[in-house]
Amino acid sequence: MNKVIALEQAIENIKDGSTIMISGFGGNGAPHLVIDALVKKNVRDLTLICNDSGTPDFGAGRLFTNNQVKKVICSIIGPNPVSVKQHAKGTLEVELYPQGSLAEKIRAGGYGLGGVLTKAGLGTLVEEGKQKITVQGEDYLLEEPLKADFAIIYASIGDIAGNCQYYGSAHAHAPSMAASADYTVLEVGQLVELGEIEPQNIHTQQVFVDAVVVKGGK
Repeated sequence: MNKVIALEQAIENIKDGSTIMISGFGGNGAPHLVIDALVKKNVRDLTLICNDSGTPDFGAGRLFTNNQVKKVICSIIGPNPVSVKQHAKGTLEVELYPQGSLAEKIRAGGYGLGGVLTKAGLGTLVEEGKQKITVQGEDYLLEEPLKADFAIIYASIGDIAGNCQYYGSAHAHAPSMAASADYTVLEVGQLVELGEIEPQNIHTQQVFVDAVVVKGGK
């Protein structure tokens, strides 16, 4: 099945108030083409789930600069002074998690787990409002799963059906995000035909991808 569609069609159902997972690590491996389209579309009151809030003019950071984000769930906002100022002013809600906990929460959402147990945050402000569970005499925090309406992810190579291969840090959260969202848009740097990616090199399978857009056009 050919899932390659126009960029505008791929994001047509993203509306004000949507929850969106965005791949990338410090902007690397982010779906810049799709982010640019969301900036142009100017959808508002978004909840973003991402590794970080990017930088003002790069990656997910552009959505903060354009005042499109109501809430962000991530591991750090410090490198982006725009998101820091918005949080200080009270216009941006922020949920911070240790990077490993964030990754596991996303994975849990995609693979039907009721949550994950972790020691990260025990005895700190992080544990406030969370369930503490004792297993074999050890205390853990229950981190609940994260899901989203949409995931927008980037891969260096993808085929027309949505199978794809990541390079480097782009691999960080993208596979779990694709599984955790109701609708996944895959942006690819290089489009190939079905079967051109060796099975052992496929990092995200087509079943998790709903639409494919190509960097630079079809």
